[in-house]
Amino acid sequence: MLAFVTGATGFLGSHVARVLADYGADMRLLVRSSSNLRNIEGLRADHALGDLRDPASLEKAMAGCDVVFHVAADYRLWVRDPNEMYRSNVEGTRAILEAARKNGVRRVVYTSSVATIGFTRNGYPANEDSPVSLADMIGHYKRSKFMAEQLALEAGRSGLEVVVVNPTTPVGDQDVKPTPTGRIVVDFLKRKFPAYVETGLNLVDVRECARGHVTALEKGKSGERYILGGENLTLKQILDKLAKITGLPSPILKLPYIFAYAAGIADEMVTGRLRGREPRATIDTVRMGAKKMFASSDKAERDLGWKIVPIESALRRATEWFRVNGYA
Repeated sequence: MLAFVTGATGFLGSHVARVLADYGADMRLLVRSSSNLRNIEGLRADHALGDLRDPASLEKAMAGCDVVFHVAADYRLWVRDPNEMYRSNVEGTRAILEAARKNGVRRVVYTSSVATIGFTRNGYPANEDSPVSLADMIGHYKRSKFMAEQLALEAGRSGLEVVVVNPTTPVGDQDVKPTPTGRIVVDFLKRKFPAYVETGLNLVDVRECARGHVTALEKGKSGERYILGGENLTLKQILDKLAKITGLPSPILKLPYIFAYAAGIADEMVTGRLRGREPRATIDTVRMGAKKMFASSDKAERDLGWKIVPIESALRRATEWFRVNGYA
């Protein structure tokens, strides 16, 4: 089996590539000329130059491949030019699916996000059937992933074998950027968490999430989506776990929503618009935090044999990796 993998130089994609390597699969990894190859060093795999915004390069790079893992995405919660995000996440997914059709690929696993799931303010765990629409998506990242997921689901119902997986919030080693989730760990290590807000996330071990991608290839139903999740935790519970792992203090001051919203406005204006850098807090991230992003993986447990594992090991690997690699 020759597997074509996008996003292998990134966080989750690099773990998917390593799981495939453990299975003995042959791989062709999509890379850009500017890509940092650190996460795929030592992997036995071909590299194909291409870009999600260049459909011709994707069709050429995918030639002869049997299966596709489309993991790549522009994962930022703030971006100066939103059109860049839509070109990568939406049009890039459209181009991947079309290249898969033209090349006669047997099956595509598309990495969506738990961000496309319908969450409520009461914190009740959402699932794949929770009511949701594009209008519910807060921010350009969520909107672009929702639009891309719709393309993948429609392709899976229209003849192309496409399985969609919805990782919750992956945590672990090799988070090179780091992702917005990884920045929570880095900020905690740097003691930049003087207070917390009342919100919640579902954390999943990135290694288990990567294994779930391969299982979805084997067992998933085309045109369906599967939440790959772990533990539902409040932000305070996450910070308490990090405190126990690192010995650093966990914040005890809870910040009211109105103050968090004001801080998001200020950081977005000063850091984002005036300085041109990605803010630590934005209006959209605070709005997202108004809902606990708790999720259920019952469908994946039932159909894929997915198992939820404790998150402590992944948090420990993340803190160690960030420390060893000079992030904190």
